[in-house]
Amino acid sequence: MAVLRTVDRPLDGPWEMIVTAPGACTNPGALDGLAGFIPAPVPGTAAGALRAAGLWSDAAPTPLHGSDVWYRTRIEGRGRETLRFEGLATLCEVWLDGELRLTSRSMFLAHEVSLDLDGSHTLALAFRSLAQDLARPHKRGRWRPQLATPGSLRHARTTLLGFMPGWCPSIDAVGPYRPITRRGEGGRPTEIDLGASVADGTGILAVGLTLPDAAGPVTLHCDGRTTVLPATAPGRFEGRLALPGIALWWPHTHGEPRRHAVTVEADGRTFDLGRVGFRTITQRRPFAEGLSLAVNGVPVFCRGACWTPPDLVGLPGERAAYEPLLRLAVEAGMTMLRVGGTMLYESQAFHDLCDELGLLVWQDLMLANFDYPVDDPAFRSALETEIAQLLDRLQASPSLCVLGGGSEIEQQAAMLGFPEAVWRTTAVEAMLREAAALRRPDLVVVPNSPAGGDLPFSPDAGVTHYYGVGAYLRPFEDARRAEVRFASECLAFANVPEPASLADAGLTDPRDPAWGLGIPRDRGADWDFEGVRDHYVGALYGVDPARLRDDDPERYLTLGRAAVAEVTEATFAEWRRAGSVTAGGLVWLWRDLAPGAGWGVVDVAGRPKSAWYALKRAFRPVQALLTDEGLNGLHAHLLNETAEPLDATLALTFTTGAGKVAARAERAVSLAPRSSLTLSSAALLGRFFDATSAYRFGPAAHDLAHLRLSRTGGTVLADAFHFPAGRAAAPREIGLSAELVDGEAGLALRVAAERHALSVHLALDGAGRPADNWFHLAPGSERLIALHETADRPSGTVRAVNGSGTVRF
Repeated sequence: MAVLRTVDRPLDGPWEMIVTAPGACTNPGALDGLAGFIPAPVPGTAAGALRAAGLWSDAAPTPLHGSDVWYRTRIEGRGRETLRFEGLATLCEVWLDGELRLTSRSMFLAHEVSLDLDGSHTLALAFRSLAQDLARPHKRGRWRPQLATPGSLRHARTTLLGFMPGWCPSIDAVGPYRPITRRGEGGRPTEIDLGASVADGTGILAVGLTLPDAAGPVTLHCDGRTTVLPATAPGRFEGRLALPGIALWWPHTHGEPRRHAVTVEADGRTFDLGRVGFRTITQRRPFAEGLSLAVNGVPVFCRGACWTPPDLVGLPGERAAYEPLLRLAVEAGMTMLRVGGTMLYESQAFHDLCDELGLLVWQDLMLANFDYPVDDPAFRSALETEIAQLLDRLQASPSLCVLGGGSEIEQQAAMLGFPEAVWRTTAVEAMLREAAALRRPDLVVVPNSPAGGDLPFSPDAGVTHYYGVGAYLRPFEDARRAEVRFASECLAFANVPEPASLADAGLTDPRDPAWGLGIPRDRGADWDFEGVRDHYVGALYGVDPARLRDDDPERYLTLGRAAVAEVTEATFAEWRRAGSVTAGGLVWLWRDLAPGAGWGVVDVAGRPKSAWYALKRAFRPVQALLTDEGLNGLHAHLLNETAEPLDATLALTFTTGAGKVAARAERAVSLAPRSSLTLSSAALLGRFFDATSAYRFGPAAHDLAHLRLSRTGGTVLADAFHFPAGRAAAPREIGLSAELVDGEAGLALRVAAERHALSVHLALDGAGRPADNWFHLAPGSERLIALHETADRPSGTVRAVNGSGTVRF
């Protein structure tokens, strides 16, 4: 029996588009005789269509908010149909045969229009000038943020992307950026409600749908089990199916993200309702004490990044645009992505992939920094509808776990000196909680990001945007001293892309004035995030970054890449150690929005940077960490987040840089599923050894501590390093070597060093990337690095920050 999809049909087009002066055409008839129409993909944006036609440049984006943009197509059919517009950016009129049928003022609302078709009709969309609308008189807010301009954006329901100078390109989002579909009357289920919950190990599937033509029973199927849905009103069927022992959905680090197909059968036809996942999300402590999530009763350290759209120009919503980036997030061991309030709601394909891949999603409302007019009835009503539509669209998404009220609204007002009565976002929080209780009671609601303390940005409460290590130039120790509970943003640096990416962008020299255009900065600040990175370069390697930049720009960039990796790994080692109060950290930012050294851990082309490789090591589900506990020595922290027990060998070795062993211990360890173990260096060695050089009883006996966790049989699972006297980065002969070999999963590169090798980095001559990069090697050790997406026999170079030469392979 054929299974029929319940989705609507896309409105085929073809579409064409033209840009006009604002107000030049009051109705579609005025378009007749105009020249300059170009093909326009839908869903898509005007900028995307202009780019495809060769009329738009990344280097000089064409402003569009000051113009009107018209789309038009022919629609054929007979009878009653419903057109659904999933997203229209931003001030849009919908015309059919010259008759105005819809006016929309929000790019975040979906709309439906019923039509009576009788042959061939003309459908036109007029996107009116947003700049003109923003320029008209508006009621001013109590504060004006530095983040975005103009201040009248507080009244507009549009993305802030393109309005945030200092870090976001001025690309105007205009057009039908989400699908337009059509649906005839009858035949298929509509008004579908899906709810998946778990109670005492039993999955509960709640389903409601409208099927007016059903003449017989409507049967619900899931996981090989069935129930008949009773009619609750004419044409309306609702019911619940209990599923004892159902396989649960897990984040990919902790188990399998199992999803289950749901179908209904009626009158000999079977309809596909999609897939659902069964899981619980709970908050483990009062929010004031810090956000801390458990999935299916198991605490999960939420680590990942703040998401950025795959392409600011076309705003694609297809699976092909998201999948490579989301698979990189999975490969890096991320468990959570936050869609922040400065971005836009992502398409269904994004959420479907997160469900499939096992990535938790924190979803903010598209509200950020402004004093929004929630006391205005029209604004409030539109926002309530926006929230309801969002939760209805994601009603069956198991990856959705946190619903946030927006970004830095409370922080902005508090930092400007307003009292709590002003900065607390009580109205939005109340709307969120009411909507979640009705539509998604399984979600955790966060008032704003950050929020929760005496001041909303206090790191030791609620959720925080932690930039102590980072923008505020604090030492590594501040990551513990601040008692960060959950960092929904952290560790923003001007992350330098790999050399091949810089060459593609024509940005190989950091002394070139063009280089600075890609460096992010906070608007109004007299410093930028390259200066932040440079601070840690100086602190870690004892060099003058400014002088190095002038004298040896290549080494300046190399040390910048290495420093970011070191800071990232050290911070997350602190937060993931046993005994840490931190329950999560999300790096700002996932992907660059423009070429250059942006905040992204992957560059604008989607290629990993040094920070991504560091996160991949820091986020391993099976992990070994070293923390400096001063007079208590080094502590080795072993983590096993997986659902399987682990038998392994732990080795802790203290050596000089040349490889002379000062002390060594080895022990067999067993880790139960989803467990941790902490051992001190004294317990491992069985005697006193000044592992942290804290006692100062004479010259240190070692330069390096190396912790290695290996599976029984020799496969290295994780390792960690500690440098009691700092990182000696001066180039010297270290005996670095590399050779191509056939590994278990294909071609690999064996990299070895006779002496300690600091921040070993690989560069391939052609396409492809290594599985790991910017890693350390202990003296006399080697690593086998898989090579992805390469030619049959790739070539390239291997270097180390403290190595005097280059090795070719």
